[in-house]
Amino acid sequence: MVEVDVQGFLDHVAHPWRVDMLRVRIDDRAFLRLIRKWLKAGVLEPDGPVVHPETGTPQGGTQSPVLAHAYGHYAVDRWFAKVVKAHCRGEALLCRYADDWGCAFRYQDDAERFSRVLPKRLETCNLQVAPENTRLLRFSRFPPSMKRRFTFLGCEFYWMPDRQGGPRVKRRTARKKLQAACQRMKEWSKQHRHLAGREFFRRLNARLRGHDHDYGGRGHTRSLYRFFNWAMDCTFTWLNRRGGKLKSCTWEQCTPALDRVKRARPGLPEVRRRRVYA
Repeated sequence: MVEVDVQGFLDHVAHPWRVDMLRVRIDDRAFLRLIRKWLKAGVLEPDGPVVHPETGTPQGGTQSPVLAHAYGHYAVDRWFAKVVKAHCRGEALLCRYADDWGCAFRYQDDAERFSRVLPKRLETCNLQVAPENTRLLRFSRFPPSMKRRFTFLGCEFYWMPDRQGGPRVKRRTARKKLQAACQRMKEWSKQHRHLAGREFFRRLNARLRGHDHDYGGRGHTRSLYRFFNWAMDCTFTWLNRRGGKLKSCTWEQCTPALDRVKRARPGLPEVRRRRVYA
């Protein structure tokens, strides 16, 4: 496995390269000219001056993710499919989302060769590899590498025997992502405990549903319930401290009240589609 992260992907994309890549599939000159103007639109800085960027895409722009994927497609995906795979002895796979890549190779020498050639390829496209987030590891069902794990797009992948005893690749929420989500929930409960009960639980359910939709795949059930229980603990702790009181009710008194507000409990994707939240 080769984990790749590009340093400042959205900030270092070359405008001429991007327009040339779009011209391969788009034959509308007016539309390409509009995209070029949109890329070079000025950005108003906090201290007053307007900066006209020479590279990159506007942060927060509605079309930035689409253009970033198009740039990565011609800069990496096509090169990997036509050049890298042709020089590999075994099977090679690429999974990319914007600037986060995961590459899998059957043989170690193919992975090492790809790691040496990749910086040169990205340099021709005005991009650089982030060395602190790029690594090469052996991810196999055979020990001792069976105990190794890697993180991709907020998910942690690892080997684990299934019900029949055969090795399977499983996933769960990455520990750092889960810890950060729990910390944000704690700060949110503390800062919004002054809201009325109905409004507080309406916003709380919205945050629970958002986390459930982001990490609601198979294998994440335990992490989802861990986050849900943490949210209930934070709710109980900070609602008890409203009005300067250290403790106004117990868990036995609080649980029926929480059940009446219809908390958004986690569930699997097929269950979540049929669920109607209050």
